[in-house]
Amino acid sequence: MTDPKETINIENVVASTGIGQELDLQSVAMDLEGADYDPEQFPGLVYRTQNPKSAALIFRSGKIVCTGAKSTDDVHQSLEIVFDKLRELQIQVDDDPEVIVQNIVSSADLGRNLNLNAIAIGLGLENIEYEPEQFPGLVYRLEEPKVVALLFGSGKIVITGGKEPKNADDAVDAIVSRLEDLGLLE
Repeated sequence: MTDPKETINIENVVASTGIGQELDLQSVAMDLEGADYDPEQFPGLVYRTQNPKSAALIFRSGKIVCTGAKSTDDVHQSLEIVFDKLRELQIQVDDDPEVIVQNIVSSADLGRNLNLNAIAIGLGLENIEYEPEQFPGLVYRLEEPKVVALLFGSGKIVITGGKEPKNADDAVDAIVSRLEDLGLLE
């Protein structure tokens, strides 16, 4: 039996930063090759990096959100590319702006099917939401680590709300331990 922690995969890291000044996005969009800016559709300018792959959402306020990265290292590398591109446009960017990880979305596989009805009853209603006619997964809000896990009948899990990669490991440990205690992992 594979250890479910060995199946953990980071799907998306979302982080925010800022350059501490307002930007003229129209002008940045014209000078920044590959930038997408359509204020009718979305208030921010979208700049995609290829290596590592991510998207930086740049707002008029100077706030920047990086999404789509597969690791915290990729977030930092992607944002460094964005900062360098802005500096090339003569926009003042500090040497090392603070980058705050907002959310890490990970997936894992428990390696066996789950009886979500039994799990919903076993875990108790205060920490879970389960309405199979609305959504096929069971939503489980963990206290420690403070994340939300989506459990599916296939045994697959999606963990969201993590601030560091270790949160996914801790969440999988907590879920496996809880389900074993309830006798719901054969």
